[in-house]
Amino acid sequence: MDLNTVWFALVAVLFMGFFFLEGFDYGVGILHPFVARTDEERRAVIHTIGPVWDGNEVWMITAGGAIFAAFPQWYATLFSGFYLALFLMLVALILRGVGFEFRQKVDQPGWRSFWDGMIFLGSLVPALLWGVAVANLVRGVPIGADMNYQGSFWTLLNPYGLLGGVAAIAVFTFHGANFLSLKLPEAMADRARAAAQASAPVAVILAVLFVLGGYAYGLFGREGQLLAYLFAVLAALGLLAGWFFRAQGDDALAFWATGLGVLFATATVFAGLYPYVMPSTLNPEWGLTIHNASASPYTLRVMTYVALVFTPLVLLYQGWTYWVFRGRVELGGKGGY
Repeated sequence: MDLNTVWFALVAVLFMGFFFLEGFDYGVGILHPFVARTDEERRAVIHTIGPVWDGNEVWMITAGGAIFAAFPQWYATLFSGFYLALFLMLVALILRGVGFEFRQKVDQPGWRSFWDGMIFLGSLVPALLWGVAVANLVRGVPIGADMNYQGSFWTLLNPYGLLGGVAAIAVFTFHGANFLSLKLPEAMADRARAAAQASAPVAVILAVLFVLGGYAYGLFGREGQLLAYLFAVLAALGLLAGWFFRAQGDDALAFWATGLGVLFATATVFAGLYPYVMPSTLNPEWGLTIHNASASPYTLRVMTYVALVFTPLVLLYQGWTYWVFRGRVELGGKGGY
């Protein structure tokens, strides 16, 4: 296995971690106006992710940095072609972060309602746009012989791209509802369980439709097809298991099952793309691969040494953070949210 493949796999792992962690973050933000009825309850919902949401977003930043360093041509084509979508996502994420910090600064219902709305939109819009972006990577985008994106923002809003966006919202909502059932006080946790039970069939059906669409666009016809088939089956089993355990009332197993579904769904996309990073719909030979989009072997080698040192430290720190804040939140708990 060459370093190009190693770094493609590492980028995949970073996105797997990001969608697992930020996925339930988005789900919490989407659900918080619905599972909470009072300001005190809304604060409790936000407190479930208060200590960890910004750390979860670091996975996205790290993944972007890894793409920039290991596959600079992929980074250039992706960020220029998807510029407007990524800009909208960034604005939504900024408003979401500001909403977390500002909603308690003024003791007025209108002020808090406004920022609660920004938290909702700042969770819904990125979930939608991530789904659209991933679906377009699966489908392929118009890349010319010069490795430049030749479409527009509206090119991304095709039926399959929108299906990916809606599927991402549904899966993250299901994932987030299971997370809330573990973290909220019991009276509120029952509402989260009801939300999870309601979103489960929608998430499963849309995820299956997304995979079937990916099959039509050749996701399972490249070098990584065997792994893609395996991961797709495991993703489906994870979501179905999450639905089953949710019906059985097991909060922990429901959360971990949906989490595995998210992990394997992400792995399915990357395995199905391999060795491409951005297929071209204009000409297969113009697509970006782990070879024609990569940095020099020396750069990849240096990055590997750095990753071997710092990655375990980051994982240990984030694991410690979740361990410290593992309990349920309490109504009326102290905090800046």
